[in-house]
Amino acid sequence: MTPRPPLAAWEEHLRAGKGLSSNTVRAYTHDVAACLAHLGLEVDCDAETLERRLTTRAIRSWLAAGADAGASRATTARHVASMRAFTAWAHDHDHLASDPGLPLVAARADQHLPQVEDVQGARRLMETARAEAADHDPVIVRDWAILEVIYSSGIRVAELCALDLDCLDRSNGTLRVRGKGGKERTVPLGEPALAALDRWIHRARPALVVGRKNSTLPGSTNALFLGAMGGRIDQRVVRTMIHRACATAGVKDLAPHALRHTAATHMLQGGADLRAVQELLGHASVATTQRYTHVDALRLSTIYRQAHPRA
Repeated sequence: MTPRPPLAAWEEHLRAGKGLSSNTVRAYTHDVAACLAHLGLEVDCDAETLERRLTTRAIRSWLAAGADAGASRATTARHVASMRAFTAWAHDHDHLASDPGLPLVAARADQHLPQVEDVQGARRLMETARAEAADHDPVIVRDWAILEVIYSSGIRVAELCALDLDCLDRSNGTLRVRGKGGKERTVPLGEPALAALDRWIHRARPALVVGRKNSTLPGSTNALFLGAMGGRIDQRVVRTMIHRACATAGVKDLAPHALRHTAATHMLQGGADLRAVQELLGHASVATTQRYTHVDALRLSTIYRQAHPRA
């Protein structure tokens, strides 16, 4: 029996053994495949070819080519992480006699402050969406509910699209969310988000299912949020909708993740405990959550410069 190519075996290891999300697995394997292509290798090359061609110097040449082409420090850092993970695994599983990724060190990624909207802007975004939903169009009601849920809970767009109807505990006002690595957490929802969900689930969603245009879809789906055709909503639809909603409301152009940033920042500004916000957002490390305190510090610095007589 012909052994599986190292890259294919590693990809299966990431999916089955590490419990990583499909997006993370795709990014890691894409990085390694790009490195192999730079070296003139096929993705299904065997261990012998890999051993001969995949050296520390060769990997560094690929990283340098990416930097010359304009790759950011964050992208380069991810490339290094991908290659180090792959070569360490390949060495442990006897595909490589030594680990060429071990000497690689990436420069620290730039720490950009997250794009956020202020409280007034967020309120305007939600109120505009609520007002538009008054015409009872199922899709517009759905969009209002999505905006309220992301801003209320700070969940990721992938987590939102994966929600099922039974993830909502209406009596306790919470959502059960499956995050990165398959980890589950429970997040609370505010009253505006619960009101929007009630309107969506009990009035608009049934109308969208009955009136769906694609007759090949199953008669029902357990997805909490549906696309216009009646199936589970796609992340791209959510992203496009949020950009459109921001333009309509006349606020900053926010991506779904920026709306999540906004929710986290406003909770911390309101006095929420950092550890509680970490748990709410599903961050593995509190260091990730601490980025939002930098946003608040920037706001305080601005106020200080404006108010202090010797600033």
